Amino acid sequence: MKWESFTIETKAEAEDILSATLAGLGIEGVEIRDHVPLTKEEAHGMFIDTGDDEGKSLMPPLPEDDRAQVIFYLDPEKDDIPAMLRKVQAALEELKLCSDIGSAAITQSETEDKDWINNWKKYWHTFTIGKLVIKPTWEDVPEELSGRPVLSMDPGTAFGTGAHETTRMVIRELQEAVKGGEQILDVGCGSGILSLAALLFGAGHAVGTDLDPNARTAFMENADVNHFPPECYDIVLGDIVTDKKAADAVGYGRYDIVCANILHDVLIPMSAVIDRHMKDGGLLFTSGIIEAKETDVRNAIEANPHLQVLETYHDGEWVSITAKKV
Repeated sequence: MKWESFTIETKAEAEDILSATLAGLGIEGVEIRDHVPLTKEEAHGMFIDTGDDEGKSLMPPLPEDDRAQVIFYLDPEKDDIPAMLRKVQAALEELKLCSDIGSAAITQSETEDKDWINNWKKYWHTFTIGKLVIKPTWEDVPEELSGRPVLSMDPGTAFGTGAHETTRMVIRELQEAVKGGEQILDVGCGSGILSLAALLFGAGHAVGTDLDPNARTAFMENADVNHFPPECYDIVLGDIVTDKKAADAVGYGRYDIVCANILHDVLIPMSAVIDRHMKDGGLLFTSGIIEAKETDVRNAIEANPHLQVLETYHDGEWVSITAKKV
């Protein structure tokens, strides 16, 4: 099988936001090429294509400067490539308005099929976020981490393994906020990692929403691997901001905690209506916000008279804003 490969010319500091943007469009994984040394934490969360089976480089080296390449793949038999490229181009043009992402020129080539899932296993290992242990299914919990809460999460077709800064910030918030029995709404749930973490911390029930049908499959598979019975969670496909049927299915005035780890252009309109789903005193954890859009998202939250901003957190170039329904 052949894949169509698309290489975006960018800068090293823009790799995270480009990767998150592509994931938000439904592109399942990216490769990154640069000359910036990886930290241990970054290496946990990335697939790095270092070469062929003999270690020989598959591509010529990049010049030793701040240039980088973000590479994504599409299946010509399943994907509407022209439509997806239009979405990518539009997203890149929007990013240029608020971030220095370099030229963002895209070049196309063809590549042989790769064993993506097994290749991930070379680079995806157990790590921690606070007291939570996140591990792939093929690894055991290290002895020094025994006794901690554990989630088994493998890289897959829906965004969210816990390694990214935006996810880490929300998980840390959930560790502090969940006391037992809470009702959780996870907007843009992806793999379900935030819902499952909340349940592991003692929440009573979680509802995840997403636009991508792959999210339903990934959520259910991850719930099953972690031994959460179906009565612990529900999944709603649809946009609760614009789709009344989806909003009705989620329900109103029900949630102690709402998590929304999604892009700023979704968070802004969501902020105007999300309070209708929350209990009085309920908490809203937003993330997925690039620093350049922090003020825009904060202003949108503060424009809702039923929401009060409590805290703002930063991790690298990413921002999380916590609010409360008043």
